[in-house]
Amino acid sequence: MQNTAGPTFLADCPTRLAVEILSDKWAVLVLFGLSRQPRRHGELVDLIGGVSRKVLTQTLRRLQQYGLVERHAEAPRRVEYSLTDLGQTLVEPIEVLTNWARDHGGAIADFQEASAAATPARARRAS
Repeated sequence: MQNTAGPTFLADCPTRLAVEILSDKWAVLVLFGLSRQPRRHGELVDLIGGVSRKVLTQTLRRLQQYGLVERHAEAPRRVEYSLTDLGQTLVEPIEVLTNWARDHGGAIADFQEASAAATPARARRAS
């Protein structure tokens, strides 16, 4: 049988870079948080529940290095972040992913609960 793996599976494929960027726990949330308007650091902390200031700063810097987010400093205490034109190209795919999560998130949670409930029973049968 012939190997039909396309360039997506090659180590230097841009798809891998995209997956690396978007697989970061907070990156998609930060990008989505900036999709409607520029925001200050504190606004993003309030908007994105559970992210620490330090982790948010690291995530924003990483997204800046990829050219997806830009930092605007008007004064030392007035810094805003916004999406670049390249970052804007991710808004639609993130919205699609968000809609998928809304539509199917309950099914995933139900599966996880059922799986967790079945695990102790399987462990008892195995012993």
